[in-house]
Amino acid sequence: MNTSGHAAADVRDDAAGLHLTPFRGLRYVPERVGSLAAVTSPPYDVVVRPDGLLHLESADPHNIVRLILPQAITAGTRHRKAAVTLDRWLADGVLAPDPEPALYVYEQHGDGILQRGIIGALELSTPAEGVVLPHEDVMPHVVEDRAALMRTTAANLEPLLLTYVGDGDGAGEVIERTVQRPPLLATTTEDGFHHRLWAVTDPAEQAAVSAELGRHQALIADGHHRWATYLRLREEHPAPGPWNYGLVLLIDTARYPLRVRAIHRLLNRLPVADALAALDGAFRVRRIEGPLSTALEALAEATADGNAFLLAGDGSFHLVDRPDPALLDRTIRTDRPEAWRTLDATVLHATLLEHVWHIPDAPEDIAYIHDTEAAVDQAERRGGTAVLMHPVREDVVRDLARQGVTMPRKSTSFGPKPATGLVLRSLALD
Repeated sequence: MNTSGHAAADVRDDAAGLHLTPFRGLRYVPERVGSLAAVTSPPYDVVVRPDGLLHLESADPHNIVRLILPQAITAGTRHRKAAVTLDRWLADGVLAPDPEPALYVYEQHGDGILQRGIIGALELSTPAEGVVLPHEDVMPHVVEDRAALMRTTAANLEPLLLTYVGDGDGAGEVIERTVQRPPLLATTTEDGFHHRLWAVTDPAEQAAVSAELGRHQALIADGHHRWATYLRLREEHPAPGPWNYGLVLLIDTARYPLRVRAIHRLLNRLPVADALAALDGAFRVRRIEGPLSTALEALAEATADGNAFLLAGDGSFHLVDRPDPALLDRTIRTDRPEAWRTLDATVLHATLLEHVWHIPDAPEDIAYIHDTEAAVDQAERRGGTAVLMHPVREDVVRDLARQGVTMPRKSTSFGPKPATGLVLRSLALD
């Protein structure tokens, strides 16, 4: 089922492959919470709307969002609040460590997709080592915030999503055997996804997983900022030790292909009328009649022929495509592969944001939103412009990552993402 056509390139000839180790997972004690579904959350960077945060906080007093997105006036207070909350939940028996180190098989099923993978503590490596490949740039202020939270709580609160292209032995066989057993937990979250988790504690099965993963490299599908955070904290805590590892979920996309979706931009201070006026002669602009679904279909058709974007925020949709080639030549750097130069995200950031709209790359000016309807809604409420994007193919992402070329930040959204709160890693237990 490998859709990328690059299985062989994921196999490493040296010993510097993935090194995944068991750990004693921290998990919610079902008797101490309303339900497992009520204490889970999407990853921290998906919970961007205040109403979504409040909804999660009100779902259960022990919802994991109180740890990953603690609320207080100052950053330092927020992080200390998360640490105090974690300690209190451990003392009260809301969270408890599993009795022995384990790798965890994790399954998600819903919306027509089945995803299975292995959760463990992965030995950290820099991009130059070619073991874990990033494909996007990161924002320093986000890394600093996540580092302060992890440093204060001494915990990995949510797993990163990494992919590899397996060769059919070892990990895959262990997963398929494990899912035939009764799970540690099973729950259905409000998005309709079913989640199940198993502990793999048998040394022979752990060794089989380790042997296969040791032959592969992985692509960071989701979690670039948290991986950069892991590396920063490793520098503060010299190896060997628990800070030399980070919590990850590894998915073999030869068996279980992920979906790749776009992440949209919300330009808070740029009205749609001003955005369109600045495009005169630089891009073709067409108004698209109909609902959002019709506009997204038009975007997909236009993207097949080149760079295209959909602007929204004034109650209408505007398809922007066919950029002036001379403008692209002037604004896009030439020391990168053609596949990078022609990315929609590259053209958006290098040409539109920097040279046409003069939008600073700052949080108060640009917000990154995964949900298409939410992006349009917020643009209309704020009087800004939503720039809707078309997703990038996974094989393009992987090929650029292998060349050591990073895409503009927030270029892709792989999924489904693991639910946060099913298993945590305390560095004090390692």
